[in-house]
Amino acid sequence: MGSLVLGFQEIYKNQLMLVGGKGLNLGILSKVGGIHVPEGFCVTTVGYQKAIAQNVTYHALLDQLTLLNAEDRGQIAEISRKIRQTVMEEEIPSDVVEAVTESLSRLGEEHAYAVRSSATAEDLPHASFAGQQDTYLNIIGIEAILRHIRKCWASLFTDRAVIYRIQNGFDHRQVYLSVIVQRMVYPQASGILFTADPMTSNRKVLSIDASFGLGEALVSGLVSADGYKVREGKILDKRIATKTVAIYGRIDGGTETRQIDPNQQKTQTLTDEQILELARIGKQIEAYFGEAQDIEWCLVNDTFHIVQSRPITTLFPIPEANDQGNHVYVSVGHQQMMTDPIKPLGLAFYLLTTPAPMRKAGGRLFVDVTPMLASPAGRETILNTLGQSDPLIKDALVTIIERGDFTKLIPEVKKEPIPSPSHNATSSAGVQAPSEPDPSMVSDLIKQSQTSIEVLKQHIQTKSGVDLFDFILKDIQELKRILFDPQSSAVIMAAMNASAWINENMHKWLGEKNAADTLSQSVPGNITSEMGLALLDVADAIRPYPEVIEYLQQVKEDDFRDELLQLEGGQETKEAIDAFLDKYGMRCAGEIDITRTRWSEKPITLVPLIVANIKNFEPHESRRKFEQGRQEALEKEQELLHRLKQLPDGEQKARDTKQRIDHIRIFSGYREYPKYSMVNRYFVYKQALLKEADRLVQAGVIHDKEDIYYLSFEELHEAVRTSKLDGQIISKRKDEYRFYEKLSPPRVITSDGEIIAGEYKRENLPAEAIAGLPVSSGMIEGRARVILNMEDADLEEGDILVTAFTDPSWTPLFLSIKGLVTEVGGLMTHGAVIAREYGLPAVVGVEHATKLIKDGQRIRVHGTEGYIEIL
Repeated sequence: MGSLVLGFQEIYKNQLMLVGGKGLNLGILSKVGGIHVPEGFCVTTVGYQKAIAQNVTYHALLDQLTLLNAEDRGQIAEISRKIRQTVMEEEIPSDVVEAVTESLSRLGEEHAYAVRSSATAEDLPHASFAGQQDTYLNIIGIEAILRHIRKCWASLFTDRAVIYRIQNGFDHRQVYLSVIVQRMVYPQASGILFTADPMTSNRKVLSIDASFGLGEALVSGLVSADGYKVREGKILDKRIATKTVAIYGRIDGGTETRQIDPNQQKTQTLTDEQILELARIGKQIEAYFGEAQDIEWCLVNDTFHIVQSRPITTLFPIPEANDQGNHVYVSVGHQQMMTDPIKPLGLAFYLLTTPAPMRKAGGRLFVDVTPMLASPAGRETILNTLGQSDPLIKDALVTIIERGDFTKLIPEVKKEPIPSPSHNATSSAGVQAPSEPDPSMVSDLIKQSQTSIEVLKQHIQTKSGVDLFDFILKDIQELKRILFDPQSSAVIMAAMNASAWINENMHKWLGEKNAADTLSQSVPGNITSEMGLALLDVADAIRPYPEVIEYLQQVKEDDFRDELLQLEGGQETKEAIDAFLDKYGMRCAGEIDITRTRWSEKPITLVPLIVANIKNFEPHESRRKFEQGRQEALEKEQELLHRLKQLPDGEQKARDTKQRIDHIRIFSGYREYPKYSMVNRYFVYKQALLKEADRLVQAGVIHDKEDIYYLSFEELHEAVRTSKLDGQIISKRKDEYRFYEKLSPPRVITSDGEIIAGEYKRENLPAEAIAGLPVSSGMIEGRARVILNMEDADLEEGDILVTAFTDPSWTPLFLSIKGLVTEVGGLMTHGAVIAREYGLPAVVGVEHATKLIKDGQRIRVHGTEGYIEIL
């Protein structure tokens, strides 16, 4: 079964399941030259398993625990308490007692020891589990040590450890406990050293917390610690705390809290030399483990002893660069309204489609904007474009520029058009737009795109195996030609320029703010807002059939359309839903990730939205809504032109304004089309690739066809070519993806890993206001509904939607709400465009909105000024 006890020196890198995370790291540390680790040994998980192997009560309770969810707090507490009690009453097997006694006699039974838990699911690269199990200090004598080993075993089932495992998807039956018995040291000072700054994530800044006595006082929050920051061998910052108490070990066992002499309370815990020495040790340990570490240290007789080192699991990964220089990266997800991680195949397709210089990190994409920041013209362009779409990104970039230590200006040599960082499928991407697009251009572009997709659908049917991959790569060139067609960019720019012109001049001439918002309501030809209205028409088709409505309210399965045919009105319902899916079924939440489940693949997603439309609206609502918006836009146009004509040179101002309003009405609707056409193509590729995935499943190369989502395009190509795949790769990628899901991507991150958070620079906001970016005018009060998944939406007329981000798939919900608040987004992101078109006051880019605003609170959204008040 393996050893019962292992000395630190006997522990090797592959023994996690024997000694747990803490034990493994101590074993590795004790072999690093020049690092002092107090002596000790691990009682391995074999001892724990032997102790509980025959205990029927333990296994019965464990079976009950396995069935619980994190919400069942009461039952978790009760069953966990019984398991702890059972473990405490269990005899320690005699061979374990023997092995522990022998190890202690070698180290000296008379010494005091720290007895600490080390679980197999702890201090792992993706889950720290820090502080989930118990530690006991200054334990003396074999009896006391054996008793505390049992206490550590029992602590595998503290309520917090059990809940943490449930939340992180660890099986209680697969987690075991090893116990570390380590010789006590009696430090004059102790603390924690992070080899990367935990506040900013900067990998070049070390952060040290230090206080007198044992580190327990610091960990338990009893004392304030000194804080020191070190970068490249220099102390950057020192914060000296007032230290009133410290915890010390007692000679006869146990610990005591002592008052610190008033003269010593304000002194620096470590000297400057000691701070720099500790930083050097930290960097040595980090280099040995190959990643940033969270290290517990003690200072004994002016020598640093290391008692623990674990990976820092909360740092956002740094985008990979091709060189060692300084780089600044901007998040693509914040531009694309999709800050969730994207699976590897999704990242591969997006990278094949974009011309911008992108890098991967944490399952997300970032644009390297360093070259733009290095040239005066580039700086101005990027700050203007990003400043309009996301002021928080602009502010972060300004901070980096103003610090002056990270990016340097290089004098201009030649001008290159630089792809827009957002690569919205519709961005201008450095294309110089013709000044005056022809109105007929819009319908021509849409026709070309539709024809091109029909051709693709026909041709791809005949392709399989390796040929399919060559065919897709070739077709992506066609997709790029359509996305970055200068005429397409010209249409989009014409609409954006017209809006900007209207807003600027109506404000200057008439004192009217954001006039273009009202003028943008119900513009014709917007594929995304039409989709929302089309779902209202589906509700109208079903409304006359009570039996169908009742059936739809309780369906759970995806094959619900087959059952419909047995009901009165079932045929009509199925036809209405199928027609909607024919046009919009390739859409879904997070649609820029090709691997996301489309509405056509899981039509049940739409059922709650359809049912809500039947409940919340009268018949013919889609026409009424569109007409109402169109009327409001028309009235606003007439009112502006009338007021302009009263001004000096009024006729000319009115003529210029009328031309710009026409541009808004004719060209704005097209802006959503390129993305629709991209997502359309992606779905055709996906369906073809899933047929290949079926073949791989049949050949036993993968277990499940969705496993292909965890491969890059090249890896999948190779797997299809050879019918071979390393089995580990899929499970490793799935683990990584689960880890990435827990991370929040930064808007701006540097190659040092430093996350720069921007701020809104705004005066005159009410005291408690939450600031954001105003993207759609008006003011509205209502009940906040904080919704993170579209499937969970239960909205009533008049609610205000508060969410992390919205993409086109959320549009049907916009019909039921009166206002919108999102954490990410900009002036031209989809949520903002549709909010303006439906006439909903909206504020986006609101940091932590889903945490600051509670579900059900009454809030007031100021869409013109860009802030929210909680009432």
